[in-house]
Amino acid sequence: MKQIIPVKQGDNITLTVNGLGSSGEGVGKYEGFTVFVKGALPEEEVRVTITLVKKSYAVGALEEIVKASAERVEPACPVYKECGGCQLQHMSYPEQLAFKRQKVQDVITRIAGLDLEVLPVIGMDTPYFYRNKAQIPVGIVKGETVSGFYRINSNDIVDMEECCIQSHLINKVYGTVRAHLQEDQEMAAQLRHVLIKHAFARDEIMVVLITREMKSDRWKQLAETLMEVHPQIKGVVQNINQRKDNVILGEKEILLAGRPYIEDEIDGFTFRISSKSFYQVNPIQTRVLYEQALAHCELSGDEQVLDLYCGVGHAAKVTGIEIVPDAIRNAKENAARNAFDNLEFICSDAAAYADRLAAEGNKPDVICVDPPRKGCAKSVLEDIARMAPQRIVYVSCDPGTLARDLRILDELGYETVSVQPVDMFPQTSGVETVVLLSHKKLTIQSA
Repeated sequence: MKQIIPVKQGDNITLTVNGLGSSGEGVGKYEGFTVFVKGALPEEEVRVTITLVKKSYAVGALEEIVKASAERVEPACPVYKECGGCQLQHMSYPEQLAFKRQKVQDVITRIAGLDLEVLPVIGMDTPYFYRNKAQIPVGIVKGETVSGFYRINSNDIVDMEECCIQSHLINKVYGTVRAHLQEDQEMAAQLRHVLIKHAFARDEIMVVLITREMKSDRWKQLAETLMEVHPQIKGVVQNINQRKDNVILGEKEILLAGRPYIEDEIDGFTFRISSKSFYQVNPIQTRVLYEQALAHCELSGDEQVLDLYCGVGHAAKVTGIEIVPDAIRNAKENAARNAFDNLEFICSDAAAYADRLAAEGNKPDVICVDPPRKGCAKSVLEDIARMAPQRIVYVSCDPGTLARDLRILDELGYETVSVQPVDMFPQTSGVETVVLLSHKKLTIQSA
């Protein structure tokens, strides 16, 4: 029997929202047909205009909240509805944490197939102005210089004066750059992005001006001006990117003023951060995340630890694997700076190195994985299982691929012991999760 779709594009309908999608959008039914509504909350009655119709669902633009949820709050950001950077500012913070816990729980149950209760999300006391990195696109629109963030699902720049999830100091530095670009449109036309990094512990700033052209005289003048206005700026770098795609950083860099790095501290350890260094964007919650990961490792100090995507361990020996040469160089420098003599860093594809170690019969006690959003390749998980560590600590930024990998690891002989989400990205739908897995046979033997 052919399905009858009760809505068409342009229809104006009223429905009740009964759930949330994975990105925090409201989900409701209209005559039994699923409709997604960005900005709507459960238990709300809303009026929407249908903007997209597919075979199994439709998307509606929120026009009016007929009946509001008790969890609805006024967004702090004036361009929240246009900007694609945040998805949850209309939701109370306790409700955001509940949503993220349920988001992880749903995939643990449905995809991983595990009968395990996800722990409550560890949130922030102050879930605003927490980010230590801003990547701000710049453009000329209708003869006007604009800078801000991209509108959701587009390359249109939403002009903004400040961002309420970036640090206050980043906003101040950005304001100075923005004012200069509005006065000098010729420079603005040559600028692709402004990248600003903030080392919270030492209150140091690095500014990276990502340009289309090579000439640096005027950029050097801007760099000197920025350092005069903001003493916290320790270095300004020009990055030249003449690519035609969406990759933000190019290969060639010119130091315009100061030094090509800033330094930060976590738990007494010093980290040097360059323009291309990967560094967690929420330093407050990074400490929480690392504490959770370290606690899950259950280290006594005698273990051999293998970290397939590079971190810092407190063990007899830690081997870190990462494919990005700059990341390995920074890791080695940071290890030397902090007098770690039990760390070894190897520049390699994690899958290839794990395969090699497994073939050589290496038996680490603990293996840590912190893969990119796509998760671990099945071959990597198989190699991990061949090495038969007592424990696996899996740090994930994507609940869906995490759940897929936990199911595979379960089939390979590893029991998921605990699932601890950490809110690294308040006001957005993202969530980080730390998972402890234990070897089933070893667990039984020690019981």
